[in-house]
Amino acid sequence: MLQILPNGSILLASWLKEQGYSYELQQRYRKSEWLTSIGGGAMIRTGAKLSLAGAIYALQQHTGTKIHIGGRTALGMQGYAHYVELERKETLLFAAQGVKLPAWVRNNNWDTKPVLITTSFLPEDTGLVNFKEKEFNLLISGAARAMMECLYLTPGHFGLEEAMQLMEGLNLLKPGIVQDLLEQCRSVKVKRLFLHFAKKSGHAWFDQLQLDKIDLGVGKRSIVPKGVWIPDYEITLPKHLA
Repeated sequence: MLQILPNGSILLASWLKEQGYSYELQQRYRKSEWLTSIGGGAMIRTGAKLSLAGAIYALQQHTGTKIHIGGRTALGMQGYAHYVELERKETLLFAAQGVKLPAWVRNNNWDTKPVLITTSFLPEDTGLVNFKEKEFNLLISGAARAMMECLYLTPGHFGLEEAMQLMEGLNLLKPGIVQDLLEQCRSVKVKRLFLHFAKKSGHAWFDQLQLDKIDLGVGKRSIVPKGVWIPDYEITLPKHLA
């Protein structure tokens, strides 16, 4: 089993039992120092380094938890944010409302700090891609979804200027994927900002969108106080982003 799983995998006692390894047998493995407990029914092969990728892999593959890497972190992993630090201090995780990180995730020191954002502004399975991080195959946000997750966090937890800079680099998005995400997105703010930034960036894929199928809601949205009014999307933004 240890030879089959990626090096650094987190092993959950409940999952091991499902594979035929009784709790008594697992205890023998710990006493023999093959496995080391990291708390809360989670273990790691003795001597292996704790990697958040290994934790996310276990959550996705062995517990079925609907959680994924998203936002700025996902864009950086895919090469869209060239100025993101090489060693990430934080990893943004997105999950539906009500999902919580188990204690064994919260109470360990990982190679990068997990930051969980719970929201249902997008369907949990739309716009995700498979990505190989170290030895782990993980589900992360594709570029279009990750950009929308950044905009969801604006302006309070993510800068509008950085969001615009990220959007400028997304010239290769597939219009079909963007269209699908925008039609399913439940945040009027995200949709209006996404379309404004995309149009301002001059991306060719923007002209292929069917804007009449995207519900942009009604009424004004003041993204920042005393901003410049943008009539096309009924939002106010700083002058240099208008």
